[in-house]
Amino acid sequence: MSHLFAPFTLKSVTLRNRIGVSPMCQYSSKDGLADDWHLVHLGSRAVGGAGLVIAEATAVSPEGRISPGDAGIWSEAHVEPLARINRFIKSQGAVAGVQIAHAGRKASAALPWSGEGHLADNAGGWPTLAPSAVPFGGGLDKVPQAMTQSDIARVQSEFAAAAERSLAAGYEWMEIHAAHGYLAHEFLSPLSNQRADEYGGSFENRIRFLIETTRSVRAVWPENLPLTVRISGTDWVEGAWDVEQSIELARRLKTEGVDLIDCSSGGIVPGVKIPVGPGYQVAIAERIRRESGIATAAVGLITEPKQADAIIREGRADLVLLAREFLRDAYWPAHAAKVLEQTEALAAPKQYARAW
Repeated sequence: MSHLFAPFTLKSVTLRNRIGVSPMCQYSSKDGLADDWHLVHLGSRAVGGAGLVIAEATAVSPEGRISPGDAGIWSEAHVEPLARINRFIKSQGAVAGVQIAHAGRKASAALPWSGEGHLADNAGGWPTLAPSAVPFGGGLDKVPQAMTQSDIARVQSEFAAAAERSLAAGYEWMEIHAAHGYLAHEFLSPLSNQRADEYGGSFENRIRFLIETTRSVRAVWPENLPLTVRISGTDWVEGAWDVEQSIELARRLKTEGVDLIDCSSGGIVPGVKIPVGPGYQVAIAERIRRESGIATAAVGLITEPKQADAIIREGRADLVLLAREFLRDAYWPAHAAKVLEQTEALAAPKQYARAW
């Protein structure tokens, strides 16, 4: 039986345990470049025992950033600062992953500690793109430009180029961001996609952007390395994107060479009542895993070692990804190993062995 500290192999990559650091934006880059903050933030979680460390949403283009402080991988200048971090992560026994992303209509936002609303184009912001000229709402009220088919092709090529640079930076785990109301999710959901061409309307048309983007990435990402996709399993809105559509999407993505679905939810429109509670998204990962036959990662208020271990032991997901809990405790895996009496499965760094 698998458990939280059992190794997990996907393609040629083996994680030392089933614990991953979920991508968390740090809003601390200048011109998309990683710096010492990112080295310490990500490196300390590798030291703390995570099996997988996924870097924050990393923009495939300047216009694809959520904010001016977002990480990027749209130029060769971004590669070496990321490679430096990844060399350290690997030296600590963890696998370095990256989430490549385009924020769509939620781009051009202020830094979270500066108000979170859209920045005007004359105040550090920029024009945004989306499937349709429909604003997100709330403080993010900028009307995006509806993407032409030329725009679509360009962005897909930017994803492919970002994947090539990710490989050069030493990443061994690739995640395409198609959740939380960002561009790929905007194509999936009828709440944001009002197109009348082959990229809108029917389920087949709404998934087309993501399927094509996945193909463009799979064409350049090595076959022996994991390719994963994060989706919002449901919009939590009646008649919108839901778990049944997510299950079918997962089936299609599997045939395109995707190896795992990272199962989150929500984010497509503001003001939605989400039934937040411990492990509230695990059921999504469980259904997709069971009904699509693809590996899944569960995320969302997974905080306690026994809770995380049960998710794996009960076959509800293959990995658990922690976000805020890792911000509170970079050494959560080491503490979990003690609680679960699995200390032999997680060796201490020699520098910390006296106190582990």
